Amino acid sequence: MGPRLLCAVAFCFLGVGFVDTQGTQTPRYLIEKVGTEVLMECLQNTDHERTYWYRQDPGLGLQLLHWSYNIDSTEKGDAPDGYSVSRKKKNAFPLALDSASTNQTSVYLCASSKSTVPHSHILSAQKGQISGGSPTHHRFPSRGPF
Repeated sequence: MGPRLLCAVAFCFLGVGFVDTQGTQTPRYLIEKVGTEVLMECLQNTDHERTYWYRQDPGLGLQLLHWSYNIDSTEKGDAPDGYSVSRKKKNAFPLALDSASTNQTSVYLCASSKSTVPHSHILSAQKGQISGGSPTHHRFPSRGPF
């Protein structure tokens, strides 16, 4: 058996005040062969315009991969290499790894926010230093036999 890429995914919604949000990120867990094309989907049923993809490696903080502020409007984050995104619908923001490698083994997180929450507040909220916007819903994967 050759090297494999392991990903765990989580979905977060960020906003101001109470928001009844629904979101899914699929697949929840993923193990793929190196060199395989990988697609992770982030879906939300809210009016949130901004959507973000992060990765978190053990012992390190979040790294922003890509983000979108509306349909057909995406931006590179701090660590975009090896990843691509598109946003053809408001409620969907897929993340693709064209050729998975072992250095992409990580926990991947998708987040969405209303456009009134500045990006810097989302990073602060994710790090536990809430300034302005606050997390309203978190769903993280349970630990499994890795």
